[in-house]
Amino acid sequence: MLDWSYRLSDFLLFSPRAYWRLFELHNQALWPLPLVALALGIAALVLALLRPRATARWIAILLAIAWAWIGWSFMWERYATINWTAAYAAPLFAIEAILLLIIGGILNRLPLERRSLRRGAGCLLIVLALAYPLLAPMFGRPWQAAEIFGISPAPTAVATLGFLLLAGGRSSVLLWPIPVLCCLADAAVLMAMDEAQQWVVLAAATVAAASLVPHAHTPPQE
Repeated sequence: MLDWSYRLSDFLLFSPRAYWRLFELHNQALWPLPLVALALGIAALVLALLRPRATARWIAILLAIAWAWIGWSFMWERYATINWTAAYAAPLFAIEAILLLIIGGILNRLPLERRSLRRGAGCLLIVLALAYPLLAPMFGRPWQAAEIFGISPAPTAVATLGFLLLAGGRSSVLLWPIPVLCCLADAAVLMAMDEAQQWVVLAAATVAAASLVPHAHTPPQE
């Protein structure tokens, strides 16, 4: 007979302590790059609000670099040492980086728009992603173990969803699946560790999905 008594935590390959220690070691090894990445994220949000047309291409390139960097430096080089599935997830980060570079960077088909609902929701997600370091002390972890935009997967995925909500064009649809999958995978890991932070990630994915659906068939506006 099948044993239905298994819980999600039974499939966890590492302890919560080992997981959060991973971020601490990652930040220490890259310091002061986390501060630079965070500053670039803040600058990207400000420019997206003040000069959307002029900066759309450069924001897409910034996101592409972030996804490629995290896929290699964190997923492949560090996370895979405690979770073998990370080695299989790393190529997805490379795919997202390539799509962002081609669609947003080279073809410039991710114009930043001024729709009220999507703009507000997008900014909310980006601010949440940039404020991610605050979650560490909020949930009882040291600052050194904070997750940071451009350095860690979850805040980068949330920020990407936020910028995609600000972007128009049908091509943006191709860029949604991997960030959403990244959020769901992060939420699953947090759920397995019984971490309350899981609800932050799930809330971000829900806001993105709820904001996207009403505009799925709305033609782009200039």
